[in-house]
Amino acid sequence: QVQLVESGGGLVQHGGSLRLSCAASGLTFSRDVMGWFRQVPGKERDFVAAISGRGSSTRYVDSVKGRFTISRDNAKNTVDLQMNSLKPEDTALYYCAADRTSFGVGAIPLVYDYWGQGTQVTVSS
Repeated sequence: QVQLVESGGGLVQHGGSLRLSCAASGLTFSRDVMGWFRQVPGKERDFVAAISGRGSSTRYVDSVKGRFTISRDNAKNTVDLQMNSLKPEDTALYYCAADRTSFGVGAIPLVYDYWGQGTQVTVSS
């Protein structure tokens, strides 16, 4: 049974930092592309960042480049999202996702097979 559990969300001031973590179980983790997405009420789920199975390839949405860093530890089956210089527009429910079938680091939610429950990030102005 596949399980993805996010942690690390919270309330932070504009310009602050948070580190999200996703613990995975039930996956052949090192083979899976892992992604982070975010969603605000009434809007679609948006891509944030993704990382290839071995961590050699990453991809970011333009709005977070230079501020967010995705990383993974295949020995611990975890994928992290370090978020610096946070802005109020980063406020959202952040989801971890696993793509078991693609070869590239995809940005489309439909290619991801498993999802966590999400962790809330709120950035105050």
